[in-house]
Amino acid sequence: MIRVKVRLFATLRENRDKEMIIELPDGATLSDIIKHLNIPKEQATLLLINGKFAKLDEALEDNDTVSIFPPIGGG
Repeated sequence: MIRVKVRLFATLRENRDKEMIIELPDGATLSDIIKHLNIPKEQATLLLINGKFAKLDEALEDNDTVSIFPPIGGG
């Protein structure tokens, strides 16, 4: 098992904690976190692991910090 700190931003915080620790099996990916938190994949458009851009299939390691941002709107 690994423990990962997850930080959510903007609309992803609605009905969720803004920061949490999640335990996942070894070999878990960012996609596993998205599923665990019931976040639609299209709502998780900017993903960071330890401050670096990441993709959904990237593996996580113990004590990683994951930041998840929704699509950015504006004009």
